Amino acid sequence: MSAQDFHAKHAEQLDHAVTAIDAREYWSPFPETPSKSVYGEDAAPAGEAAFKALLGQDYPLDQPGILEHVGTEVSPFGLELGIRYPRSEPAELIAAAKVGMIAWRDAGPAVRAGVALEVLHRINARSFEFAHAVQHTTGQAFVMAFQAGGPHAQDRGLEAIAYAYAEQSRQPRSARWAKPQRKGDPLVMDKTFTAVPRGVSLVVACNTFPTWNTYPGLFASLVTGNPVIVKPHPGAILPLALTVSIAREVLTEAGFDANLVTLAVEAPGKPIAADLATHPDIRIVDFTGSTEFGDWLESNARQAVVYTEKAGLNTVVVDSTDDYKGLLRNLSFSLSLYSGQMCTTPQNILVPAGGVRTDAGDRTPEAFAADLGEALDKLLGDPARAAGTLGAIVNDGVKQRLADAETVGAVAHASTPVEDPEHPGATIRTPLVVRLDAKDEETYTREWFGPISFVISTDSTEHSLDIFRTSVQAKGALTASVYSTDPAVIDAAREAALTAGVHLSENLTGGVFVNQSAAFSDFHGTGANPAATAALTDPAYVTGRFHIVQSRRHVPA
Repeated sequence: MSAQDFHAKHAEQLDHAVTAIDAREYWSPFPETPSKSVYGEDAAPAGEAAFKALLGQDYPLDQPGILEHVGTEVSPFGLELGIRYPRSEPAELIAAAKVGMIAWRDAGPAVRAGVALEVLHRINARSFEFAHAVQHTTGQAFVMAFQAGGPHAQDRGLEAIAYAYAEQSRQPRSARWAKPQRKGDPLVMDKTFTAVPRGVSLVVACNTFPTWNTYPGLFASLVTGNPVIVKPHPGAILPLALTVSIAREVLTEAGFDANLVTLAVEAPGKPIAADLATHPDIRIVDFTGSTEFGDWLESNARQAVVYTEKAGLNTVVVDSTDDYKGLLRNLSFSLSLYSGQMCTTPQNILVPAGGVRTDAGDRTPEAFAADLGEALDKLLGDPARAAGTLGAIVNDGVKQRLADAETVGAVAHASTPVEDPEHPGATIRTPLVVRLDAKDEETYTREWFGPISFVISTDSTEHSLDIFRTSVQAKGALTASVYSTDPAVIDAAREAALTAGVHLSENLTGGVFVNQSAAFSDFHGTGANPAATAALTDPAYVTGRFHIVQSRRHVPA
């Protein structure tokens, strides 16, 4: 099919996506259930077979500057992966990326969006293959890997496509300008307006959500006319190698240079992200990962516009509730999902020393922490269910933080091993809950990524809100939550969240959790606190990726 054919094929869905980002109502074109009735009878076995066929092989990707093949992935579930990926000379990838830019620019936003949508649809058709790839590089349990690594990531990619297309389309491609004169004919000019890409884009991906966090930047840059170099985390290459392969396939079929999308793999122990990100020809950097490196990029990649999504001190303020069991169920699941290895997982749970008013009676911080521990034990009591919720610990850094956190306060719920007969080599641990006091600032104002949370005793709910506001302003957060039956407290929490620049969830006791967000409706990150410089996805996330350049000429009388 031609590039124009791809646009025609997906034009209706593109229009629907643009409508969805304005309405902010529920919409998802990619089914999240790994069901035969949805994806077909053969999709699951075919996806698993395709994944297994890659194990122990050189990954089939032909791109410029290949120096060698390297393998750095270790499955958290103990499966021997042994996949070796082509490592290319970074300078050659940058040079190759620039070759096809003019033709890609001249294609225009509509054609670029059509090509990007075709890429997404081909990714969606291989969602089961991606699920296995995500599972065995991140440690997510299979169903979560299917959903978060597949349809939910695809939703976020489509959302970025919609914003990129809409923002470029706000300007007319041409206009006739006529200025009346007091005497004689008006001054008349024809003007042309072109969206011009900023330049080569670099996406630096994370270990835990390689597709979900990469697709927004990848597709936002691509649709705004920029070539993209995808630099995967050395522990999670396969999901993005598959993505790059599909993108290159579609670009070629559409008549564009395949090197508009390439993969930058690093050799073991030889990181390349810093050098790539500060190269003068890299004009856009998208990064998800540690606060330390994100801060470094913001300070040092000065030639580029830098979009970072880090993490921070995700906070829960507990004042009162009329559904104590629902609160505990909801919060315990939020702490357990993927072993807390999400940038949105609550870390600091602020409870007034005078107690939490509940429908089960007042609960002191000590009693609340104990009750939360019991809720965790109930949720994770069945090993099979626990393994499906927790997944596996992704790397040794998380294990070390767990060990360190056990020594900083009173342990209210110990982190214990969980056995998974299907994956005996996996390290699976339940969440750790530690009690602290508000004076222990040095501990809880530090980020503890992983299944680690603190129940912190404060002087009052007002004190809790003050800690919430000031700590998030200083260190950042991607999520916040409040529980209260008092409208005045809810209002105060909203005001604190607005001041701190963080999204707030109120009284979640049902089937929506603070660490989940829905594409086309929920914003992820705000750019208004240190945890992120941008939101996934809003207009500001795409407008910095292109410029409008005009030409004008007189119209003869």
